[in-house]
Amino acid sequence: MSSSDDGTTVEITHKTIGPSRPSRIRVASRIKVRDLRNAIAEKGRFPVANLRMILRGKALQDEEDGEDVYVTLKDEDSLTVAVIPKRPVGVETYDDDDDDEELKFKLPPSASRGKRKLYYFLRNKLKLPDIILMGLFSLSLKMWAIITLWFILAPIAHRWELGPIFLLGTGFSIILLNLGKRQPGDVSAYSIFNEDFRELPGTYNAERIDRDIRAGHI
Repeated sequence: MSSSDDGTTVEITHKTIGPSRPSRIRVASRIKVRDLRNAIAEKGRFPVANLRMILRGKALQDEEDGEDVYVTLKDEDSLTVAVIPKRPVGVETYDDDDDDEELKFKLPPSASRGKRKLYYFLRNKLKLPDIILMGLFSLSLKMWAIITLWFILAPIAHRWELGPIFLLGTGFSIILLNLGKRQPGDVSAYSIFNEDFRELPGTYNAERIDRDIRAGHI
């Protein structure tokens, strides 16, 4: 049983779509939709992720603009519950709606509250497409600092007529920053970077051609 801050509870009826009979549950009079969903799922042994709830003709959502949604309940309120069936294992479907849903960008559950509020503002208020949201929220704070610094320095370089040099420096910096680090035991495709100029197995170069000619393979 879930209780509100003032301890007031109510008894509501929830009817699962299908042949099952209505059930009753006592919960807080003012409760988070998320907590209500968990309570009903626990009592009915339903998968929480597949549970949908309808109250007074309105589908209940856990969050709105990054904030938890609360619902105020009264005694004898009736809640309609739908359990979305799981997709059978090994069965492929070609539902365009499912494909569109998979392509939508979603923040990870570990995202901070501030980041979630910014995400919902950009998505719901400014209507930014998912591809832009993905680019914005995939960058680290360090990368955003570098981008901001670049835009600050670009006008200065232009004023001092150093635009081409600034662009060349930007290009070389991008290359150097994305070289990565070689793990112990890794071998480069270019033998000049390897210890003792060791080549990758199967490398075909002038020395290999000369060796094949001398051996009569060519």
